[in-house]
Amino acid sequence: MEKPLSRYSRSYLVAVGLLLLSACSSTTFVYNQLDYLVPWYVDGYVDLNPQQERHLDGLLAPFLAWHRSRELPAYLQILETIEGNLDQPQTPEMVAAVFSDFEAAWLRLEAESLDWLLDLGAQLSDAQIAQLMEELWERQADFEEEYLERTDEEFYQESYEDAKDNAKEYLGPLSDAQREQLFAFSRSLQRSDSAWLKARAQWLTKLGVLLERKPGWQQRVREAVAAQRENQSPEYQRVFDHNLQAICVVIAQLLDGRSEQQDLHLRDRLSSLREDLQSLVAEGEEAVPAPIPDSPG
Repeated sequence: MEKPLSRYSRSYLVAVGLLLLSACSSTTFVYNQLDYLVPWYVDGYVDLNPQQERHLDGLLAPFLAWHRSRELPAYLQILETIEGNLDQPQTPEMVAAVFSDFEAAWLRLEAESLDWLLDLGAQLSDAQIAQLMEELWERQADFEEEYLERTDEEFYQESYEDAKDNAKEYLGPLSDAQREQLFAFSRSLQRSDSAWLKARAQWLTKLGVLLERKPGWQQRVREAVAAQRENQSPEYQRVFDHNLQAICVVIAQLLDGRSEQQDLHLRDRLSSLREDLQSLVAEGEEAVPAPIPDSPG
């Protein structure tokens, strides 16, 4: 499960140019390091031994090949839709349609990655499973401290600063009117942190039982993940729908009100992303994941 509002943030960022892949100066560089970054993330929860790291290496190779050959072309199609939409008046419905496309892509990525995560889970010792759960519960405590202790004013201010930074990434310097739009947007958001953390704690309790790994546990994990996704609490779903609508509205407002200079900045940013993705797609099946080091150092 993701952090509060991260589904909105992820979809917003991706919808205006796949920011997650361009966090560094080069999309190609970041993408080609996925075979390093993913194991490091796993290592952040569980200390893998060399045999397990080699096993993970073997699992990641077909996963990355699938993502490169099947998903990156889909990202390109969506990016082309975004660029085409720039020539039309923007509406929240247009933004929502792009969100839906990327939501579907995220679910495909989640489903595909679950297979190798479960395969890796079968290789872990009981001690490693215990370590994993301990780390997840510690992360839960950190989240509760970080999010639940915020005042409403702190929540609104953080939302405003995040939205402003994201908008500047793609539009460049913002006008006073655009800042006012983002300020009003941040004040319209509703908090989901309490409902999200409650649901996350319930999920961790369930996951702890599933990871006792009794016969048939992998299928039960798949079923539990699907059920978790489809059966969000009414409170969380209400807040999610409200905030998603607010995000679609403000993106449409910003895009419709962009200046000529901002339009050039945005198109150049999207064009750079498209070229990076095209380069990655062109590499195709010839790309061979680099070996995974024994440690991040």
